[in-house]
Amino acid sequence: MKFREHEAKQIFREAGIPVPNSELISRAGEAAAAQARVADRVVLKAQVDVGGRGKAGGILPATDENIAEVAKELFGKTIKGLPVEQVLVEEALDIRHEYYLSITIDRTAKMPVILFSEEGGVEIETLAKEKPEALHRAYIDPCFTNVPDFLMRNVLGSAPKDIGPVINALYHVYCKTDAILAEINPLVMTPKGVIAADGKIVLDDNALVRQGISENRDLTPREAEAEKHGFSYVELGGDIGVIGNGAGLTMATLDIIAHYNGRAANFLDVGGGAGFERVARAVRLVASMPGVKVIVVNLLGGITRCDEVAHGIIDAGVPQPVIVRLAGTNEAEGRRLLEEKGYQMLDTMDKAIRAAVEVANK
Repeated sequence: MKFREHEAKQIFREAGIPVPNSELISRAGEAAAAQARVADRVVLKAQVDVGGRGKAGGILPATDENIAEVAKELFGKTIKGLPVEQVLVEEALDIRHEYYLSITIDRTAKMPVILFSEEGGVEIETLAKEKPEALHRAYIDPCFTNVPDFLMRNVLGSAPKDIGPVINALYHVYCKTDAILAEINPLVMTPKGVIAADGKIVLDDNALVRQGISENRDLTPREAEAEKHGFSYVELGGDIGVIGNGAGLTMATLDIIAHYNGRAANFLDVGGGAGFERVARAVRLVASMPGVKVIVVNLLGGITRCDEVAHGIIDAGVPQPVIVRLAGTNEAEGRRLLEEKGYQMLDTMDKAIRAAVEVANK
């Protein structure tokens, strides 16, 4: 789950990381009063969970003379598909230099890693690809409660030593919040010192309960429904709905769809032992996705019974064609039930997926 910029900066502030003066508003009419409390020169920053807000017009400078018009303009925007519903009124900084700083998990090394560069304000993926030598890395043994001095020297290089305490504080934030990413981009040098001009914290969803967070607000309604019923579910944006049991079989289904130049709408693994009610919920969930033209159900019956799957598909009663491949326990009964109701059940996953791609391409 992502914390929005204003939330991340509040956490930074409590951890001792310098951040600009700011105030959050939810209506354009609140901007002038907020600006009077914040600073003479401010920037208005759309609070949307996307990268590259500045290039997309989501960060605008303002003064007391034009702030009402700028706020109205920003609240009327959609940034990369997301409407602007909150804006951070923040003091404009006198920036002398920009740095990049983050702490994330290196899954190969199985350790946290500090990423630091003296070239901040750019997307880290671009920097790592085009100028890998400009990105310094330092791995931290999880037993350390602070960043050791020798690691700090290695990661800073010739950068100002004033940044060291910020790195250490960010590491404390990373550990305390169960983050998988804590990022400041840019971290800026100003006449007042080092300041976090932006902030991002992404939490490990598995730690939400320990963090006292009752729900993952980043989930779409369909993702929340899938989580409620224990489905492994990912939206992909195509037009062929996918339901399988087991991650391997479901991934293989996606691969074959791509092989035949189809586009999967989702990944949904119902898990083992799915009864008819669980299957029906899965089919309705996939059918509710915008743009889904056809659904392919590819299940192997072991502890999952094919007749239960058939009952679930029939009970769902969705308007899209449902093309089925079932094999295993009670397969003949499952076939009989589906064929009686006019559903297409094919012998192999290859045939079922080809048929689904043909329907989607009509």
